[in-house]
Amino acid sequence: MPGKSIAGIKWLWLNVIILTMSAGVQAGAIELKPHMSAPPVRQPPVAPNTEQADPVNPAVEIRLVIRLRERRVYVYRGDRIEKSFPIAIGRRGWETPTGKFKVLHMERDPIWEHPLNGQVIPPGQNNPLGARWIGFWTDGRNYIGFHGTPNERLVGQAVSHGCIRMRNRDVEALYEMVRVGTPVTVEP
Repeated sequence: MPGKSIAGIKWLWLNVIILTMSAGVQAGAIELKPHMSAPPVRQPPVAPNTEQADPVNPAVEIRLVIRLRERRVYVYRGDRIEKSFPIAIGRRGWETPTGKFKVLHMERDPIWEHPLNGQVIPPGQNNPLGARWIGFWTDGRNYIGFHGTPNERLVGQAVSHGCIRMRNRDVEALYEMVRVGTPVTVEP
């Protein structure tokens, strides 16, 4: 149906369903078959290496709690701690922001651009973001998130520019547990 709007398509399908139901009522039975449902709406394209939000089941909702003093992130399923990982946090003058956030963006094998000189570092062993990126804060220009690091010996220290650095194997595990929209709480 080229040129038809989504509203027009929905109106057409609604009329088909109503007519079918009224014919079924006249025949003494109402039966809606799966092929009679409205056609699915196409999703917008997704940039490579990014994830979209999945429907969240509140009964098994995952949430993350970062405790800066402990230098750990805790993965909760409901009220139960399911896993925790050691982290590096923002250094003095570049403190990790505290508050309530949500995962905004996720990326496998991220590309990093140096904020001062614009140098682009492709995915790989020397990439400062490591193997995964899970962004949860932005002011529109700067971004903060969980990411791996090629310098894993610094995990546990206050050394980043506000981000949460993790061992690559840990951030890969965390990446599989969260989705866009997962709640993130950062406590002092």
